[in-house]
Amino acid sequence: MAHPGERIPIASDHAGFELKERLRTVLSEMGYSVDDIGTHSTASTDYPDYAHPLSQQVSDGAVQRGVLLCGTGLGMSYVANRYPGVRAAVSWSPEIAALARKHNDANVLVLPARFVSDEDAIAILRTWLETPFEGGRHQGRVAKIEQTNEHGDDTPGSGA
Repeated sequence: MAHPGERIPIASDHAGFELKERLRTVLSEMGYSVDDIGTHSTASTDYPDYAHPLSQQVSDGAVQRGVLLCGTGLGMSYVANRYPGVRAAVSWSPEIAALARKHNDANVLVLPARFVSDEDAIAILRTWLETPFEGGRHQGRVAKIEQTNEHGDDTPGSGA
């Protein structure tokens, strides 16, 4: 389910740089317009510096989805999932990526660059891009993600 010309931002820290470069090429070859947010070398960097701008774009609706990479994927996912409307999924296999899309409507793919091969990362990326959200019974569950307390009030700390 490729969306030719769709703009997809991609970002990594130093641990994900080399794999990001490979995936950037794959995305371009698939017909996507790639927005490389950085980093641009293997020099040590701080993952939040790259996760914040990408996550903001997804949260604001400027883009529908994005790709983040760091050593474990965890740091990037912690930052991304703080943004309203962002559902960032650390995926280490195509099966996890497919379920993240089908059941959770994941709109940010996070790859653990130190724990997946280039080939596996490409398969994960392709699966994530091509798998649609199933909706149905999952729609209500995804809607509940934005709720912050047991009363369904979306204001943090409100309700008692």
